[in-house]
Amino acid sequence: MKTLPLITILVALVGGGLIPDVHAADDKPASAAPKAALTVNLTQPQPAALPVRISANGNIAAWQEASVGTEANGLRLAEVRVNVGDVVKRGQVLATFAPETMQADVAQIRAAVAEAEATLAEAASNAQRARGLQTTGALSDAAINQYFTAERTAKARLDAQRAMANMQQLRLRQTQVLAPDFGVISARSATVGAVLPAGQELFRMIRQGRLEWRGEVAANDMALLRPGMTALVTAGNGPALKGTVRMVAPTVDAATRNGIVYVDLPSSGAPSTARAGMFARGEFEVGSGSGLTLPQSAVLLRDGFSYVLRVGADMKVVQVKVGTGRRVGERIEIISGLPADARVVAAGGGFLADGDTVRVVEAAPVRPVVSAASTAPVLK
Repeated sequence: MKTLPLITILVALVGGGLIPDVHAADDKPASAAPKAALTVNLTQPQPAALPVRISANGNIAAWQEASVGTEANGLRLAEVRVNVGDVVKRGQVLATFAPETMQADVAQIRAAVAEAEATLAEAASNAQRARGLQTTGALSDAAINQYFTAERTAKARLDAQRAMANMQQLRLRQTQVLAPDFGVISARSATVGAVLPAGQELFRMIRQGRLEWRGEVAANDMALLRPGMTALVTAGNGPALKGTVRMVAPTVDAATRNGIVYVDLPSSGAPSTARAGMFARGEFEVGSGSGLTLPQSAVLLRDGFSYVLRVGADMKVVQVKVGTGRRVGERIEIISGLPADARVVAAGGGFLADGDTVRVVEAAPVRPVVSAASTAPVLK
């Protein structure tokens, strides 16, 4: 009979359950405390004075536009000296018409004036002699009156010719198209060689280069706005522009129930990114109020909603949906869903899930929240 090795016998006995497996007993889970998923700092909502601002949307437009046209009739446009985007001064020559026709008319009227002056001189001489003979009886009263009438007629004709000469001089000056104010040329329709009628528009300009934002504000908010208030206007991807409320419209659109607020935008300094016709967003600061705030790092955005991770006495986190409001610097207002004494995860919540256990470390003291005078943009 063949003898089996001792180790083979032991393995068979363990597998059959006759000898307990010591290592298997060690692998059984022990009842221990759950392991912390993350070490976090906690924070609590802090009261703060927050600005009350009204948000609005609208378009940027020219403060005033000037239409520059021709006053002369039937003249040929000889030269155009400016183009779109040029900055012009008051009285600057923008375009000129061919002056030959007007110069010929001026020469003709000057000749007519000289003829009228000669006629008046002869009539005045005859009337003067008639006055000398009036007392002698050498001329009849009818003849004397005839000389006096001829003098007055010659003087009237001279005045008429001089008026015509002034008008022709004015038309000659109108062959130069002048800027009515300083500003920026925004449109040009003038074409060299065109023969234009009187009143035809040649240029359009933004007077004084001034732009304004026309924000649409709800009718209920219009009562809070006053001329002189400050507005922060953001056009496109450019920086926020600090404007001033110039006027609040006296009427409200019956269809949208919105009113227009006219805000003057700065026109001096560095070139602005704002352009007439652009869409812009803006805010009006109308006061301040108090509210509870948390650091923005404590608020998570998930599925389009805002959440915070509240930590209970058992050190487990609970995901709580909250309503958010205004922002000041690095803090955000909590308007609903969280009591004032709640403890929430200050940062790193993106690595935690609902029900996780955390280990809390002592957080740095919370600095007092800055007042509403912060220059950071506030969203409503």
